[in-house]
Amino acid sequence: MKIKYLKLEKAEGPLVIIDDVYDAIYGELVDIQVAGNEHRLGKVVQIDEGKVVIQVFQGSSGISLNDVSVSFSGKPMEIPMSKEVLGRVFSGTAKPIDGAGEIYSTKNYDINGRPMNPVARLYPRNYIQTGISSIDGLMTLIRGQKLPIFSGDGLPHNQLAAQIVRQARISEEESSNFVVVFAAMGIKHDEADFFRNTFEEAGVMDRVLMFLNLADDPVMERIITPRCALTAAEYLAFENDMHVLLIMTDITSYCEALREISSAREEVPSRKGYPGYLYSDLASLYERAGMLKDTKGSITQIAILTMPNDDITHPVPDLTGYITEGQIVLNRSLYQMGIYPPINILPSLSRLMKDGIGEDYTREDHPDVANQVFSSYSRVQEVRALAQIIGEDELSEVDQKYMEFGRQFEEQFARQDFEEYRDINQTLELMWKLLRILPEQELTRVDSSLIEKYLRK
Repeated sequence: MKIKYLKLEKAEGPLVIIDDVYDAIYGELVDIQVAGNEHRLGKVVQIDEGKVVIQVFQGSSGISLNDVSVSFSGKPMEIPMSKEVLGRVFSGTAKPIDGAGEIYSTKNYDINGRPMNPVARLYPRNYIQTGISSIDGLMTLIRGQKLPIFSGDGLPHNQLAAQIVRQARISEEESSNFVVVFAAMGIKHDEADFFRNTFEEAGVMDRVLMFLNLADDPVMERIITPRCALTAAEYLAFENDMHVLLIMTDITSYCEALREISSAREEVPSRKGYPGYLYSDLASLYERAGMLKDTKGSITQIAILTMPNDDITHPVPDLTGYITEGQIVLNRSLYQMGIYPPINILPSLSRLMKDGIGEDYTREDHPDVANQVFSSYSRVQEVRALAQIIGEDELSEVDQKYMEFGRQFEEQFARQDFEEYRDINQTLELMWKLLRILPEQELTRVDSSLIEKYLRK
């Protein structure tokens, strides 16, 4: 027999507190019926002997302490899953918002996921082609990797995310099993429309699953949104052998929701007011990406986060960098120069890139030519700093070649139209074209046989 509790001890912000409860389970789903027969969902977030703290997804506004009915489900939040979710749009709590009806399934899935046994993990191999030269050439996205994008307010991270969804592809023999799960947290209505319209116009909506938590939706739903998306990704990858690219934006909005809950629970704050468990909470999201030995599918994760004041040492990007395998950093000065996408390659890297490129994956010359371009562009920054002191006319002939290399790199390689797709061969040929600007003796990171084959042809 299900017990209903008819009185609250306290309601504050997103939390309500009930006393004298002795059968609650941490994380279980709670149904709250308020006056007027309105039902709200909540989750148990703290148990202290008989006192239970419940996080209400829709907030506690309008909830009376006496005129209320609270019942505990005895299980965590679960969502139905089937292959028909592809092409659909859901709210942050996995409710259909595209007018196409409910999802019916014989099985529901816990949104908190199942821990991946580290021994059962496969090392990520092979690559996902985004069609964007800066990423494919210099920080290649590997299937099963976690590669976040560090951005700033006002930078075109939404356009970059949409372009990756529209253009991303894998090898031809497996392309039919490649899908995208897109989760947005705290975005504005016009941004949500931009994503939906972009995917529909590009004709890729049938392989995209969207979860949208809008800016005027309850803040607490932002805690649920990425977990619903990850649950869908796990279902498609590990039960249907699909290769899933999961894009989550904006992780900073998620972390601010965590901070709000932590403040309401009167927890001791850590850096910049964020809870002390921010690292482990982010890890519970990021570590659900990867590949397993017993399945053919994979989950590749791109988490987009905005850095307040472009501060890469802010807790959110700082902790993210410890968990993920590299990062893609967007640069405001490049954006102000009119370069799209404004990816700064020097602080960007993909730690798994070396294991998913080369002769068996992209092309034999890819590792060497990527190292050389990266090294040469790093030298460009030194030469530019010197030119500011002595003037460009006083530079040596070699240094002037580097200045020209830097200009051509930004204009021809880094700059790429939103609608432009470059395959990996086009990207590599463009890199060799740039290296022809430099004297051959400067190409110290490229094997001589590759210089003979690709540079002198």
